[in-house]
Amino acid sequence: MCFFAMSRLHFGLVLGGLFLCAACRSGSPDAALPPPNIVWISAEDLSPRLGAYGDTLARTPNLDRFAEESLRYTRAFTTAGVCAPSRAAIITGMFQPAIGAHHMRTSHEAPHLPGPYEAVPPPHVKAFPEYLRAAGYYTTNNVKTDYQFGTPRTVWDENSRQAHWRNRPDPDQPFFAVFNFTVTHESQVWPREKPVETDPAAVAVPPYYPDTPVVRRDLAQHYDNIATLDSLVGVILRQLEEDGLADNTVVFFWTDHGDGLPRAKRWLYDAGLHVPLMIRWPGQIEPGTTTDRLVSLMDLGPTVLSIAGVPIPGHMQGQAFLGEQAAPPRSYVYAARDRIDEAYDHVRAVRDDRFKYIRNYMPDQPYILDVPYRNRMPTMQELLRLQASGQARGPVALWLRDRRDPEELYDTHADAHEIHNLAGDPRYADVLLRMRNELDRWIEASGDMGHIPEAEMVAQMWPGGTQPRTEPPVVDRAADGTVTISCPTEGASIAYTTETGDDPHWLLYTEPLVVEPGTTVRARAIRYGYAESEEVRSEG
Repeated sequence: MCFFAMSRLHFGLVLGGLFLCAACRSGSPDAALPPPNIVWISAEDLSPRLGAYGDTLARTPNLDRFAEESLRYTRAFTTAGVCAPSRAAIITGMFQPAIGAHHMRTSHEAPHLPGPYEAVPPPHVKAFPEYLRAAGYYTTNNVKTDYQFGTPRTVWDENSRQAHWRNRPDPDQPFFAVFNFTVTHESQVWPREKPVETDPAAVAVPPYYPDTPVVRRDLAQHYDNIATLDSLVGVILRQLEEDGLADNTVVFFWTDHGDGLPRAKRWLYDAGLHVPLMIRWPGQIEPGTTTDRLVSLMDLGPTVLSIAGVPIPGHMQGQAFLGEQAAPPRSYVYAARDRIDEAYDHVRAVRDDRFKYIRNYMPDQPYILDVPYRNRMPTMQELLRLQASGQARGPVALWLRDRRDPEELYDTHADAHEIHNLAGDPRYADVLLRMRNELDRWIEASGDMGHIPEAEMVAQMWPGGTQPRTEPPVVDRAADGTVTISCPTEGASIAYTTETGDDPHWLLYTEPLVVEPGTTVRARAIRYGYAESEEVRSEG
């Protein structure tokens, strides 16, 4: 059955509007360009251990070549040292403690925890790809989400291991395609089935680790995994070339947080927050350049919207750093650590271009909390062995203490590994006060919910411990074939389709549709963190 849906008309109008905007900016209609395609290549658990960042041990020819075509950011930081809270901030452009997504992870089960549950962001908060879909982009995610709330079908045109820009029905439709590679995840360091290719004797052991064969082997395995990641990145870059899309595609490479190693992953030291970020934008970014501008990965979504010419919603706490909506450079970036699996914690941090300030709200706790998943890392087992035997010395012993410093201050220029706490040094009293005040300001301004007990927060999100359900959408049909869909649940997004099969392609509803007589319209609604509504069918 043929039909004409307003969404296709809307797509054309958006494209036309973007063409016009490009012409207006250039001053000549002949200079009009289609909206750029955008590709994200993301990796897990990886600090800037790339040749492009000066690491001579890394075997990363594809990423190094990509860096020669890109703008390389040397001061990009995540908002958390662990994946799910970090990804919640990235996909929404909101600090994870501001939307109730700060505990790692909401789906975790233990007798003393209030979950499992899904975080329920405020009703106005959306995953930013919805704004791209509304503007005519085809959005794909391959394949990790981990947003702390379920993935509404309104966010992605495709969300699977087969998701790819090549699957879009119209080859002229602009796309936003995400490829998430997990080969550098901490769990990929554990296996011992095959020998490592990287020479363990060649790795540099950070001072907070014991220099033992076990630790060296973990670091060598990490470098082997990075080499595998590099080959996967090369495949995506070659596919863009094969499809003739490289010249009109903006490509981002980033990682969700720093190394998947102890004292890095899950923590707020630079080893856990500092990440590689490189962006290639032909004709707009000078190839092979570097910037020390402070960037939070929470800024990625707003930056994509800016590049695509889509207005950035006013509620977003992230800010664009490229495109016409770029904001002035940040003076500070911020990070949070809360419950990690079974272990409760509460830590906040702020960083400028030189100093890092960390506040431990639970100083009576040891630095190392019991996290069974993390304890499977051989390096972690080495640290626990030293802790139990009392053999740790020097910087290794600092993280093994049974009490924390209430405040930590580090000069990252002089002390890249954040070993020497300057919080008690009177020479840095002014810096300490400034950073302390800035953290207080951010906590208040951002709406940080970290002080609310998790059980109390979940009771507000899921009254009675039961997930709320989105109300069914209401489909109204006019005599002229116009179909309007609404939902009484505040903040609900609506998906619709006119396909009749069991696995249709669901479109994002943004405005009334025009369909031919006899067309069946199917609709579902979902508010983030709620259960999806039942499907409603309207027969033509």
